[in-house]
Amino acid sequence: MEALRRIVPEKAFKPTEDKINSFKSGYGTVLYFEDQSVVESLQENFSTYKDNFPIWSQQSSGMLQLVVWTALDSEGYGASLQHYTELVAADVKKEWNIPENWKLIAQMPFGKPTKEPDDKQYNFSKEQIKIFK
Repeated sequence: MEALRRIVPEKAFKPTEDKINSFKSGYGTVLYFEDQSVVESLQENFSTYKDNFPIWSQQSSGMLQLVVWTALDSEGYGASLQHYTELVAADVKKEWNIPENWKLIAQMPFGKPTKEPDDKQYNFSKEQIKIFK
C-alpha cells in the first residue's frame, strides 16, 4: 500500500486503496521469482541462443502462473495476477530473505471468490490474428 501511495496522487488513490485492501481477505499470495543466475548461466553456456533465454524464462514463468491459477481454480479458489514487482521487490526480498539474484516476476493473491470476474471485451480483427490454411 505504501509503495503505491508514493506514486499514485492522493486525489486518485481511493480505487488503488480499495484494490489493495481487497487482497487482505485472501488466504495467501503466491510470489513468482526467476533466478537470474540460471538465465545468465544458460546464456553463457549456449551463446547461440543467449538472447532467447530471458524470453524463454518469461514464457516459462507465464506457463507456471497459468498452471498454478488453474490448480487453485480447480480447488474452488479465486486468484488474480498482479505486477507490483518494481514497487515491492526490495521489501519482499528483505522480508523473506530472498537472494538478490532472484527477480520478482508477479504476485498471485488467492482466496475464496467474492464475486464473478468482470466480462472482458476482446476486439480481435484480421490485423491481429492471421489464419493460414
